[in-house]
Amino acid sequence: MRDCSHAEYLLGGVNNQFKSMSYLSKSMLKVLYEDNHLIAVFKPAGVLVQGDETGDKCLMDEVKEYLKKKYNKPGNVFLGLLHRLDRPVSGVILFAKTSKGASRLSEQIRNYKVKKVYQALVEGKPKNKQGILINYLKKDEQKNFVTVFDAPTDGALKAELDYEVIGDNLLQINLKTGRPHQIRAQLAHIGHPIVGDTKYGSKKRYKDGQIALCATELTFETATTKEVKNIKVDCKS
Repeated sequence: MRDCSHAEYLLGGVNNQFKSMSYLSKSMLKVLYEDNHLIAVFKPAGVLVQGDETGDKCLMDEVKEYLKKKYNKPGNVFLGLLHRLDRPVSGVILFAKTSKGASRLSEQIRNYKVKKVYQALVEGKPKNKQGILINYLKKDEQKNFVTVFDAPTDGALKAELDYEVIGDNLLQINLKTGRPHQIRAQLAHIGHPIVGDTKYGSKKRYKDGQIALCATELTFETATTKEVKNIKVDCKS
């Protein structure tokens, strides 16, 4: 069993190295943690987690290829998608290697027992050093865009996060719920879009194909032994 539960990477360097899809073609997968049921890897910005209509190779394909080669598996390899990161976002992502792992970790996620921490560079500096954002989000699937409401609205899902200002315009974010585009939409709603996130109103450029948002930390219980694992990457640009 490989346990790199405190592995740290300088994400600025990683992002510079993996600006394009050549990351996947070179099979330079960064495995952060692995046991019999779960595997956590680093997702570079610009890479899809799961395949879509573009036909671009995705991170799931790369992880399956890694498992197939490492364990000499014939045929198709099972890999359960537990959560997602948007294409322009980098950071820690966790997959299930078995159906038991998928079931037990999905239950933890449903019950908000998996801790997800992000860091984001935003435009401007929030007036409060700490804050809690509670909104209601409604996604337009055709436009791939989330609208934020301050009060309960038909078709909108409750979304909650808290943040702390840890630099001039650098936030650390604890995600309480996991809604599509949640961090991006909620921060834009309070007037502080993530740098590079033009979809949600950013006026500043970032690296090509990226926004200044990184999933820096993931904490969960293992599927069978119930050990608490804390997977970290150090997000520096």
